[in-house]
Amino acid sequence: MSHTDQLQRFSFDNTDIRGEIAHLETAYQEVVRRHNYPPLIAGVVGQLMAATAILSANLKFAGRLTLQMRMPGNITLLQAETNEKGQLRAIARYDENATAADLNFTDGSLVITMEPEQGQRYQGITAIAGGNIASALEDYFAQSEQLASRFWLAADGERFAAGLMLQKLPTPAGKEADLDAWDRVNHLAGTIKEEELLHLPAATVLHRLFHEEQTRIYPASELSFFCTCSKPRIAAAIAQMGQDELNSMVQEQGKIDITCEFCQQHYSFDQAQVDALFSSQPLH
Repeated sequence: MSHTDQLQRFSFDNTDIRGEIAHLETAYQEVVRRHNYPPLIAGVVGQLMAATAILSANLKFAGRLTLQMRMPGNITLLQAETNEKGQLRAIARYDENATAADLNFTDGSLVITMEPEQGQRYQGITAIAGGNIASALEDYFAQSEQLASRFWLAADGERFAAGLMLQKLPTPAGKEADLDAWDRVNHLAGTIKEEELLHLPAATVLHRLFHEEQTRIYPASELSFFCTCSKPRIAAAIAQMGQDELNSMVQEQGKIDITCEFCQQHYSFDQAQVDALFSSQPLH
């Protein structure tokens, strides 16, 4: 795995501000390669993957976090998923006529879903009004979590994607707040150049931006591409259609062909395999 597939957590001593830097290389390239996205779409997919990697730090349990942008127009869906291990996958649904003008996200909704393996599912939804993925996320955290947050996201459409987040946490009772810290740290972060964010190691970025602050860096965690699809999972999904419908499809087509929309893995089911779905026989 590339050393750049990492999530780096940091904080500032004597303030209530935390941050994350995500760098994606191999994981991002896997998604771009499997889908052959045009550069325009690959760019926003990379930004969304970087944002989702950053949000994976919020997963304190075994489960899945999904970040979706649902929109009208020529780009209708951007979606990325991660689990508590930092394993990512992503898709986009778009019209071939999409242009740079369609990246002005001023309508639609941003949806964050957290699905623990044990426990209750949580979903937060906010309207998209900010014009890009970073602004939409900032609006989400302000409205749904009441946390002041800033995001800087970048992707080159081919090899690298990265993101930087700052978040202002509530000041604990009895602790004196550094009233200037949020504005000061945001101003420093705002000087980051896209090339620096994409290509420099997290420690170098943090030193360049915040060398005048007391920055605390924590151990980095790995990020990777991973798809959760499998033949048993696909079989369970198509079984919901019912035996008669599946039998009819096999009679018409000779077999049932399914391609995972996330990883493009191909699965086939013949008549014997369909029969096995509705019996006690194991699926082969």
